Amino acid sequence: MQRRSLFAAAALCALSLPAFAQASWPTKAVHIVVPTGPGSSLDLIARLMSDRLSKRWGQPVVVDNKPGAGGMIGMAAVAHSHDDHVLGIGFNGPIAFAPFLYRKMAYDPVKDLLPVIMTTSQANVLAVSTKVPAKTVAEFVRWAKAQDGKVNYSSLGNGSSAHLTMELFKSAAGFKATHIPFNGSPPAAMAVAQGEADATFMVAPALLPYVQNQKIRMLAVSSAQRPDSLKDLPTMAESGYPGVESLAWNGIFAPAGTPAAVVEKINADANTVLKDPEVRKTLEAQGLTIVGGSAADFQHSIDADIKRWGPVITHLGLKLD
Repeated sequence: MQRRSLFAAAALCALSLPAFAQASWPTKAVHIVVPTGPGSSLDLIARLMSDRLSKRWGQPVVVDNKPGAGGMIGMAAVAHSHDDHVLGIGFNGPIAFAPFLYRKMAYDPVKDLLPVIMTTSQANVLAVSTKVPAKTVAEFVRWAKAQDGKVNYSSLGNGSSAHLTMELFKSAAGFKATHIPFNGSPPAAMAVAQGEADATFMVAPALLPYVQNQKIRMLAVSSAQRPDSLKDLPTMAESGYPGVESLAWNGIFAPAGTPAAVVEKINADANTVLKDPEVRKTLEAQGLTIVGGSAADFQHSIDADIKRWGPVITHLGLKLD
């Protein structure tokens, strides 16, 4: 009887371990690594969510900006932390695209990182400096072809969705342009606003202030349908380029080895925060579409992105060191 009681007690403890792990985490401050600079859409999302997550978790949530190398510096920091109190907010570039672009990476996105939740997705916007005499996609293509290869464009980094979307557009439209990568969308947008770059493809938040002061003109969106917040802009398909379609997504990642119960807790709490009316209002005003969902949903989206963009990157012959 005594042995049976011991086995029963051990079984009960085993069953309660995931619940205990979920209830006890976090035990210290949680750091969210943002692989882009302050003022980027990722930075906005992380800071907006951090205060609310801190209240739910009873621990400080610190946002750490680690820009550089198209987001790979920040995501490598998360992958190498081996600490379930260090999270990262990643995007397509350093997760789904980089393995096809770079001959060598400091981390393996599949083996070293765990998808937790997709926070938002959004269309890339084709935008030009108001010094460029184009108000439509067709006018931009005609102008770009006439420049005899002297056009340049900015992006938020090598291998980013912004970079690949413009390369896809260049290939489809048949014009030449030089890529100027930056560490994040704020400096990339500023380069267009100041006329240092002629054009860009990026998400709307960093563009909107310059659109309002008439330094940047938005021409089209890269999504299949017009987003509610950008309904005045045609899609690239409506503008004659149906193959130029892309969505930039953002999401929370944890380092490999993070207990499943902790991943479930972060996912559940992040979903709750994303449903907060003020959070929704702020993100949607920036042209960001809230996604949420399970960790498995996020993994499925990443897998689909890899399957779609891997062949595109290979076909375009893009390789980065």
